[in-house]
Amino acid sequence: MSFQTILVESDADGIATVTLNRPGKHHAMSAEMIGELTEAATMLGGDAGVRAVVLASSGPSFCAGGDLEWMRTQQAADRAGKMAEAGRLSAMLAALNALPKPLIARVQGNAFGGGIGLIAVADVAIAAEGVKLALTETRLGLIPATIGPFVVARMGQGMARQVFFSGNAIPLDFALRAGLLHEVCPADCLDERVRRQAEAVLRTAPGAVAAAKALCLGLGGDEAADIGTSIAALADCWESDEAQERISAFLG
Repeated sequence: MSFQTILVESDADGIATVTLNRPGKHHAMSAEMIGELTEAATMLGGDAGVRAVVLASSGPSFCAGGDLEWMRTQQAADRAGKMAEAGRLSAMLAALNALPKPLIARVQGNAFGGGIGLIAVADVAIAAEGVKLALTETRLGLIPATIGPFVVARMGQGMARQVFFSGNAIPLDFALRAGLLHEVCPADCLDERVRRQAEAVLRTAPGAVAAAKALCLGLGGDEAADIGTSIAALADCWESDEAQERISAFLG
């Protein structure tokens, strides 16, 4: 499938890479990119040959947030139009968030606004030393609302409240403590660290990985309900052909 703003490639091991590909715009998200990322998430999620997905960017920047022309269109739209376009962005982030494969963000450059949202929906995010992260919306009189549910889910409300309002850069050590990032490494080690995370997935059972991710996304409400949900999910796994084959091989 051909895309205009992203590249999608898969290797022989089943590791797919989605590369943001608007380097001249610092990979700022346009309406077209939002649509293509949504389409790619659906396509890769349904591909049984794909075991893990890496979200990357070309050039020096990871994602500068919203594209200027997209923002101008938003400014000119009526309230219903603004809400509809925010809904498209939310749907894209939700599609990546719910991808039934591990999503690994390779953050080689700066990420602002919506770029933080992309990091937040990754299961693991690895950044190169020296990159800058920031939520700058309040400087424009806006708020990080559309990405908010995903960022708060990733960092927790206490951590998010320390960075949602100021517009200042998010220190990388804070991003690590908050859980926004999994690891920070030298730039020349980034590909190796990302590959290591992806290759770990290849040793697991794909159905179990999808079920484990779904369980993580489904917990967080009432404790009794969460316990019931987790027990039912485990029973489903026990009854799957995948688990029966792997457990029988292990016990044998």
